[in-house]
Amino acid sequence: MPHTAARRALAAVALLAVLVTAGCASADAPAGAGSAAPSAGDATTEPTGDLTVFAAASLATAFDELALQFEQRHPGVDVRPISYDGSSTLARQLIEGAPADVFASADEENMAKVVDAGLATGSELFASNTLVIAVPKGNPGGVKTVEDLAAPGLTVVLCAPEVPCGAASEALLDDNDVSLTPASLEQNVTAVLTKVAAGEADAGLVYVTDALGRDDVQAVGAAGSERIVNRYPIAELGAAGNPEAAAAFTAFVLSDEGRSVLDGLGFGTP
Repeated sequence: MPHTAARRALAAVALLAVLVTAGCASADAPAGAGSAAPSAGDATTEPTGDLTVFAAASLATAFDELALQFEQRHPGVDVRPISYDGSSTLARQLIEGAPADVFASADEENMAKVVDAGLATGSELFASNTLVIAVPKGNPGGVKTVEDLAAPGLTVVLCAPEVPCGAASEALLDDNDVSLTPASLEQNVTAVLTKVAAGEADAGLVYVTDALGRDDVQAVGAAGSERIVNRYPIAELGAAGNPEAAAAFTAFVLSDEGRSVLDGLGFGTP
């Protein structure tokens, strides 16, 4: 073969080798390598649409503020008026088919009912609370201790035993060896506080956070309350109509910003 032809053949072989090597390198390189574009796994979707939240009555002030801040952070989301009630009532409604994206309970027992019903795969604790004795402004009944709640002629209202504040109240009374017959058993702690504030009752057991900052009731310390702690779990519901917003709201409640709101309203850490 003439020298010129030989050189051309060798050059062609070398060029082919370069092209093959470059092709292999390109095939092995990760998508987007060498550029600033993020991978698909790094992409985040800004939540939008309506969000439905069920929350324990004792969370009303906190979750109203959290919802407001969440909407400011995610203007495409509309947090519908939050359904507040006793945790047992809310759990029953969810199990019976009421639609919601997020559930926040005032105790772990009622959250367990929702999880056991297959409505959520799990939950996370985000706050805690303890009881105090709430009395009307001026304390007309002269209540100073848990034992005073059993005084003759005193009108006392409590949460019903099936709701978290009621179960905690029973435990607190038992811990202090106090037996009494309440004038009424309410389905949530807000109803107890409303009756005390209106002067319809001389005293009632409510959460620390319920009495904090109010000028129509006074809080009287309850001996042993530090041993009876309600822990609050939150969960995204599996049948959520808006799972992206549900996940974002739950994350916000668990965030440092959420913790700041809860701390400011008297809630303890889980």
